[in-house]
Amino acid sequence: MDPTVLERAYTASLKKIRRNCDSIGVAFPHVANGPHGEYDREKPSFWTGGFWGGLLWLAYRETHDPKLLETACELETALDVPLDEYLHIHHDVGFMWMPTAVAHYRKTGCQAARARGLKAASHLMGRFNLNGRFLRAWNDEVYADSQGWAIIDCMMNISLLYWASRELHDPRFRQIAMAHADTVLESFLRPDGTVPHIVRFDPETGRKIENLGGQGKGPDSVWSRGQAWAIYGMAISYRETGCTRYLDAARKVAHTFWSALPDDKIPYWDFCAEGEEREARDSSAASCAASGMLEIAALTRDPEEKTFFTNCALEILQSLSEHYACFDDSTQGIIRAGTVSYPARRHINVPIIYGDFFFVEALGKWKGLPGLF
Repeated sequence: MDPTVLERAYTASLKKIRRNCDSIGVAFPHVANGPHGEYDREKPSFWTGGFWGGLLWLAYRETHDPKLLETACELETALDVPLDEYLHIHHDVGFMWMPTAVAHYRKTGCQAARARGLKAASHLMGRFNLNGRFLRAWNDEVYADSQGWAIIDCMMNISLLYWASRELHDPRFRQIAMAHADTVLESFLRPDGTVPHIVRFDPETGRKIENLGGQGKGPDSVWSRGQAWAIYGMAISYRETGCTRYLDAARKVAHTFWSALPDDKIPYWDFCAEGEEREARDSSAASCAASGMLEIAALTRDPEEKTFFTNCALEILQSLSEHYACFDDSTQGIIRAGTVSYPARRHINVPIIYGDFFFVEALGKWKGLPGLF
């Protein structure tokens, strides 16, 4: 690993965020697939609504650029529309309000930002299925009859519950987060250290019915971004609870992820992809996994394990920096070759806002700064 490569990548990323601040402004980007490499625009209620704001906070803490602060605060205010509307938000409130409102509160002590984070946490807690001990993923407007669906992505969202539990000195939030994490251990985690995207439960009895393919190749495949969510999310649950079963799971999935990577350390969209399917990479999975591995490295007490996971993460980040990053303005994206959904043929090998976010977050962790989840 060449530290100068990562240092240059971090500096260049911060500069690009500052330039993008003027061109993106108060908006909710998802993928950079415009004719001139520009990011698209989603509704504030879309699940990626927090990542551009998160990038602004990651850059602001280093640069103290008032324009970044102003834009981040305006974005946070714009997110009040779906928060107060209630009907169109879902389990991804952690992705939306951890890197925006909670990041704002942690940085400045803003009480309005704190209240937003707590409202979002209360909404997430309300999605808990008592019999199944899981947090429901989407609403019927997204997928009909999905009352019993839980997805691996939610391991990242429960960080909002852990934060709210500490903030309010109320164990209920933490208890629900742990119940969901334990259900993932029981019903998602396979003996080989992989996880499916979706598990369907009976919403009345809580009994597991089946795995569903979702954005993976199939119910029994290994969707690469899902593995990254599991690595990072399980590490968070260990960090917040001290329960070693979560750290053990994070390690297990991370080892499997690392051992399955191709030579350049950037995964295919699904580790079970074959032939021409392997043309689709997912750099966002690489970025998130690197950030999660650095989380494991910071948490483990084993010096050899700490070195191993640090080196794995840095190899991924160096490959991203040298072969997938774009620091000029030919695209607004920072990291190319992310794939949203290969099965739906949606946004393949393009920059994705959460790929950019986790890349910059991971580089910040390498420099000793905390993540936003």
